[in-house]
Amino acid sequence: MTETSGGRDAASAGPPGPAARLLELDEEQQRALRQVGREWGEVSAPPETWRRALPVDPDLGKFPPRAQLQPARFGRLVALTPLGARMPGEQIDEEEEPPAGRLGRAGAWSRRILLGTPLKSSALVSERMRKLVALPVLSADALSSVAYGPEAMLAVLVLAGTAGLAYSFPISAAIVFLMLAVGLSYRQTIRAYPHGGGSYIVAGDNLGPVAGLVAAAGLMTDYVLTVAVSIASGVAAITSAIPSLASDTVLIGVVVIVVLLAGNLRGIRQAGALFAAPTYAFIVAMFALIVAGLVDSAGTDFRPQPTPAVTATEGATLFLIMRAFSSGATAMTGIEAISNAVPAFKPVEWRQARTTLTWMVGLLIAMFAGIIVVIHLTGVVPSGKETILSQLAHLSFGSGWMYVFVQAATAAVLLLAANTAYNDFPRVLSLLARDDYAPRTFMRLGDRLAYSNGIIVLSLAAALVFVAFNGQTGALIPLYAVGVFLAFTLSQAGMVVHWWRLRDRHWRKSMCFNAVGGLLSAVVFITAGISKFTSGAWVAIVAVGLFLLVTLRIRHHYATVREALRLRPHTVELPAPGAEGPPCVPVRHDEPPEGTEKGGDKGDKGDNGENEESPEEIRNLSVVALATLDLAGMRALAYAASLRQPVLALHISLTPEEAERVRAYWTLWGDHLPLEIVVSPYRATVAPLVHYIEALHRQHPDLTLTVILPELVTRHRRHQLLHSRTATRLRRSLRPVPKIVITTVPFHV
Repeated sequence: MTETSGGRDAASAGPPGPAARLLELDEEQQRALRQVGREWGEVSAPPETWRRALPVDPDLGKFPPRAQLQPARFGRLVALTPLGARMPGEQIDEEEEPPAGRLGRAGAWSRRILLGTPLKSSALVSERMRKLVALPVLSADALSSVAYGPEAMLAVLVLAGTAGLAYSFPISAAIVFLMLAVGLSYRQTIRAYPHGGGSYIVAGDNLGPVAGLVAAAGLMTDYVLTVAVSIASGVAAITSAIPSLASDTVLIGVVVIVVLLAGNLRGIRQAGALFAAPTYAFIVAMFALIVAGLVDSAGTDFRPQPTPAVTATEGATLFLIMRAFSSGATAMTGIEAISNAVPAFKPVEWRQARTTLTWMVGLLIAMFAGIIVVIHLTGVVPSGKETILSQLAHLSFGSGWMYVFVQAATAAVLLLAANTAYNDFPRVLSLLARDDYAPRTFMRLGDRLAYSNGIIVLSLAAALVFVAFNGQTGALIPLYAVGVFLAFTLSQAGMVVHWWRLRDRHWRKSMCFNAVGGLLSAVVFITAGISKFTSGAWVAIVAVGLFLLVTLRIRHHYATVREALRLRPHTVELPAPGAEGPPCVPVRHDEPPEGTEKGGDKGDKGDNGENEESPEEIRNLSVVALATLDLAGMRALAYAASLRQPVLALHISLTPEEAERVRAYWTLWGDHLPLEIVVSPYRATVAPLVHYIEALHRQHPDLTLTVILPELVTRHRRHQLLHSRTATRLRRSLRPVPKIVITTVPFHV
């Protein structure tokens, strides 16, 4: 089955839904489809003749509402209750048809335990989050950054000794102002884009597609680094409390990534319930640490304690202050997550998102400022053996249970803060796929209504970065700020253009907020790019450039394919008229050939029905599997009709709305061949197709079923990765079934 382009729906900024892969035909294509239908009518038998020629009843019912499913990954099919397997009124036993073999049953049981049962597409709304769940899920990255943001800033200032540390308050004040400005800016973004307005959408809509791609590149680089940095910081918190584990840093980090992968494959709501407690525990721990530090300092009239003797290795130059500012600004990473994930909230989505964003920014500022004040009062400086928070906890709580609680909560939230990236990275990737800038497989919702392919890609990329940098936070921080503040800058610049064009109520105030946020973000981006270029920022910049090159090439390929697949009257290969009788009339096989019995056996030649020895014994039905009525699909229909055998067209729809649209296009074409539409409520396509073919075989086992698939054949093998391998998967799945033939009609692009 050929794929179609989802196309950008300007009316909706949200991520693609289950039916996003179906192409809506424009007016020109609809006129072409009507013209092609008229040409079919001139050379083919009437539609009633094709319907009477069918040797089977194509209406096999529909899949049960609660069919037993096993996820279709790594070549495994969804185990749907077979169509046509029961008489009407029979009860559905969800425990029927377990996977064959001991290994199959063990794998199915393991997947059910790890990932849970697959969810219907209609359950998408119930998988959304309320504010109390969304706050820890979407804010964990931003809130947990107070565990390493202040330390990253001080680690640069300490290079200039006591003179450098004196700048910690002014720099922190600038970072707090930046947090407030960017937070207010994103409140305006949510108001303007109530269906979700991440940097990719905002920059693309207002500054052009290239700006949108650059913003997406910055965001996705940031998300990968968020996972790596958060886990590296969490492991550092663990090794500060238990130094004997320092040698296992990489192993611990990789195990955490695997846990995050499994948790997020279970779906948004499941991941939220799993990750909420550590975030709230961290908030409690930070405020306990701040209050304890202030109470201790009150006994000395809030006089700052002297810092340990520090040897200066650099001067307190403007360049060093810029580096410290950009390092401390990493405490803001993740602040965009809520505006990008507005569709993940329960209704009313935009209102819930703005409230959650306000709480997040308030908590972030309070914790960041509080930690900086306590650090200043206690005179703590960065140490290579122990984190700043561990030192503060030791001073306030000793080595008792509160110290253990602070360290455990810090480690847990840092290890799980990467979950914010797991919510947003797959969503941005799905938007890119919707707009043909990424492979379309990333639009697919998995068994638990999560973008499973994007989650897997993020896990692999983060694990690679984490292992490559040996799990060291200090080595990863220089790469961090460039991507996120590039995205911030483009997003806020896009919002300035948006308000200038719209000019609705309060547009000047909104534009002012976004202009200030964009200007400050640009300052941080330029500062980080210059001051950290040789320390690793160049890697992030090169990654953005490569991302832009690859996505534009993918877009060019899909545009070429889409143009090649457009219908053009007189270019479709229509059935050739026969030499005698009406043109292209199907031959109906009402009874089995003489000497055979319906069901298959002929003599003692076997019991699988594959006994034919001469052409007249073959009784054939061609089933054409179609994704849409493009040129490749029409050629497959023409090829099937030219065989002068009964033909049945089959379409697997992911939603009832898609089914209605396909039926309307089919009627517009002229309804020349019988069409059966099967709605797949679990977003699978190959599995329902396999079960439908098997049901036809059970209904008429003496028939040879020829399944005809249009198949795109690309000029370069690398482009084949951008398209589905339906024919290969279908052939592998139907190989055990007798009397099934798989034929592909190649379409070369």
